[in-house]
Amino acid sequence: MKSKLFLFLLSGAMMFSACKKDSGTVLGGDQSPMGEVGETVSSTSATVQGVSGITATVVELEDGVSSFTGTATISNSTIKTILANHPLTTINGNSVTVSGIEMKITTEGIESVTGLAPGIIVKYDAQVGDRYDSNREVISRSEDNDYPYGFMDIKVIEVEENTNKFGVKKTKYWANHRFGLVGIEFTFDDNSTAKFPVYSSTENE
Repeated sequence: MKSKLFLFLLSGAMMFSACKKDSGTVLGGDQSPMGEVGETVSSTSATVQGVSGITATVVELEDGVSSFTGTATISNSTIKTILANHPLTTINGNSVTVSGIEMKITTEGIESVTGLAPGIIVKYDAQVGDRYDSNREVISRSEDNDYPYGFMDIKVIEVEENTNKFGVKKTKYWANHRFGLVGIEFTFDDNSTAKFPVYSSTENE
């Protein structure tokens, strides 16, 4: 299987009540193998909303921060326009490359550093109602293996982000402690959606 983060590239390029706890901005844990140099990430081979051939590779790991370069074929003019707002995006016809996306990926969770809204995306010990300073909130946590992933069902944490940038109204992330990010969905300003499964070439132990 492959994984994940060109979908983050899309998210980055597009880009509360007192009873809910603040989960903070510090991500601990050990380095995840998913953030090691040479690890690859991708999505479905099918075309979703004019997007296909999504792949990304970790090209550098320094001080716990992984730098990704990703490519995709995009025929959807709206999505290309959204990505064109990102300074690290190169567009040549329908071929799109995004570089310099930096993420911290540990056994505790995932954090964006540069390239999209900075801050915690998910912590694997999260509970419903947890909020992160990155304008993201945990809205559900599976009790059973109820999320289809490849040829199996797994437990997931669902995080919602009020993006409200570059034509994207909302972003949802689904994550699993073993497989990392396993799904991402964008809701655009016209209320249309695009959901991508996310796979990694490796996994947490």
